[in-house]
Amino acid sequence: MQMSAKGRVFLKREEGEVLRAYRDPAGVWTIGVGLTAASGVVTPKAGMEITRERSDTLLARALRKYEARAGAAMPRAAQHEFDAGVSFDFNTGGIHRASWVKAWKAGNWAATRAALSKWVKGGGRVLPGLQRRREAEFALLRDADYGRVGTATRPGRARIALPMTEGEIAALVRALASLGYGDAEPATHPTSVAVRGFQHDHGLIVDGIVGRATLSTVERMLAARRKAGQAAAAGAAGGAESATGTVAGAAGGADWVGWAMLVIAGLWAAWLIWTYRDAVAARLQRRLPGAAAILRRF
Repeated sequence: MQMSAKGRVFLKREEGEVLRAYRDPAGVWTIGVGLTAASGVVTPKAGMEITRERSDTLLARALRKYEARAGAAMPRAAQHEFDAGVSFDFNTGGIHRASWVKAWKAGNWAATRAALSKWVKGGGRVLPGLQRRREAEFALLRDADYGRVGTATRPGRARIALPMTEGEIAALVRALASLGYGDAEPATHPTSVAVRGFQHDHGLIVDGIVGRATLSTVERMLAARRKAGQAAAAGAAGGAESATGTVAGAAGGADWVGWAMLVIAGLWAAWLIWTYRDAVAARLQRRLPGAAAILRRF
C-alpha cells in the first residue's frame, strides 16, 4: 500500500517543502520534504537546488520504508488511516511501538486520541507544533479529514506556508524582532518586509514566505545567540580565573591554570563560530557578501 496523493499533500503541509538546501535547527543539511543524508535518497549540500518534480521523486523513494512499516503495523487500514500512520512514522519513527495503534485496532477512539497525544515532545519539552500535528493526524485517522492546504494573507504580511498556532506565530514575530527584523509588537503576524530582509541576509530564497527553511534558520540564529551569550559568560569567568591564577602564580607558580582557562574559552569560541558560521555569514552579508558566500559553502 502506498500513501495517497492527498496524503502526500498533507505530509508536505506538515513537513514543509524546500527546493534549495538549508540547515535544519541542528545544522544538518536538508532539502525537499525534510530529507537529509540519513534518508538514503539524497545528500543535500550547500547550494543544491532541485525541481518540484525531483522533490516528489525523492519523497516517493524515502516514503517506501515508512509505507512498509505502517502497512505492517496497521493491516487492513483504510487509505486515510494508512496515510495518518505514514505521517506519524515519518515524523517520529515510532509506529512499531506506539500504543495508539493497539487502541485503534480495538476501535477505541478515545484511547487512540489520548495515546497519540503523548507524542508531542521535542528536546524534553512539549511543543505546540507537535500537539497540533497529532490532532491533525487524529482527524485524518478517524474522520478522513486531510485539512486545508495553504493560508490566505493580507497585503504586507508574510505568508505562512506551515501549519502554526497563533502562539507560534507570535513567537516568530518576537524572534525576528530580536534578530533585528521588524517590530515585536503587535505580535500577530510577521511582515513581508521583515521576512524578506531576514531571508536576504541569511542566503535563503527571498520570497517573503515563512517555510521550513526560514523557520529553521530563525531557530538556528536564536540558538547561536544563546550560545554566544554562554561563551561570553564563560570567557568572563575564564578571565576572572586567569587573574586569580596570576595572583596564585606570583605566590606559588600556578598561573598556568589561568592560561589554560583562556585557551579553553578561546577554543570554545572558535567552535561556536564554526558551528554557527551561517550566523557569522549573515553578519557579513551586507558588507562582505563574497566572504559570506564562502562560509555558507561549508
